[in-house]
Amino acid sequence: MKRLPADPTELNEDEQRIYERLEEVFEEERRRMAQALAGAGSQLFGRAEFELRDQVHRLGARALEAAADERQKKGWIRGS
Repeated sequence: MKRLPADPTELNEDEQRIYERLEEVFEEERRRMAQALAGAGSQLFGRAEFELRDQVHRLGARALEAAADERQKKGWIRGS
């Protein structure tokens, strides 16, 4: 797996576009995660754990969607 540079200024044009699209998505999910974890009190496992897992899966799905949308803009066919 290719390792991405830590500094976003080192990204190529395609990587930078996807990075910028993901910024807002990650911020939304980070806020939801913080609220869920803070609301869980001392009960971090059980319901809160499964809710956090669902949020991480949703974040991954949204990241894949953003990358697929960028590819589609460039004329690449989704699923290829």
